[in-house]
Amino acid sequence: MKSNAPVDRNFDDLTEKFKRKVYGGLKGEIRLAVIWRDLNQVMALKVMGKPIRILDIGGGLGQLSTKLSLMGHQVSYNDISRSMMIEAQKLAKKNDQLNNIDWHNCPYQDLSPEILGRFDLVMCHAVIEWLAHPNKLIEALTQLKAENGVISLTFYNQNSLIYRNLLKGNFKLLEREFNADPGSLTPHTPFLPESVLLWIKANNLEILKSSGIRVFFDYIASLKGGHLNDVDLISKELEYSEIEPFKSLGRYIHYVLK
Repeated sequence: MKSNAPVDRNFDDLTEKFKRKVYGGLKGEIRLAVIWRDLNQVMALKVMGKPIRILDIGGGLGQLSTKLSLMGHQVSYNDISRSMMIEAQKLAKKNDQLNNIDWHNCPYQDLSPEILGRFDLVMCHAVIEWLAHPNKLIEALTQLKAENGVISLTFYNQNSLIYRNLLKGNFKLLEREFNADPGSLTPHTPFLPESVLLWIKANNLEILKSSGIRVFFDYIASLKGGHLNDVDLISKELEYSEIEPFKSLGRYIHYVLK
């Protein structure tokens, strides 16, 4: 008998679309720029005197795993999607880092601290909104974190979804339960920051750094003929990602937790 129980979303069928739509343009560049800036402000990854242990859960195309491995850190990559991991391994091989990264193609629930140990940095970006039981994720990340380690978490921001539909005049959409297209890259579960903060508090974590990701990029009607080049746009995204009220309207929110 086929079970109707909810399952975590596997991107095997969305890998090519994800590469093209997110990391084929500025969306992915903005995401990486904000996360990288925040981690360096908190951890000074560029100048650390010794390698640290890093776990990249839902590591996707492997940009951060490869970059951190190139810096000499000990990186373990994880993704439930086999096709995503293959793409990440292609990038690592291109940068001569394939054998310097530990690869784990499995649900994050299979990552055991008893087997893998604990990590100085646990990254989990744009994963929680695709999970059948998102309320369990932060507890699992906490168990994988070393005593003095940090967690880098991003989530799809419901405030941004509401604001975007208000700007478009989609008032009817806001009156009914949100349902994303199964074949879309739009996550099926957006979160209000208050909900995520409850899980953070329940696990005795504190926020060291918070930022918005894509705080205005998604609201620009068209970049054609505009006055911003890519460098200017990313620079402004970085600037306003740290400033209220703009950061709270980011398409995603980034928290660095301890």
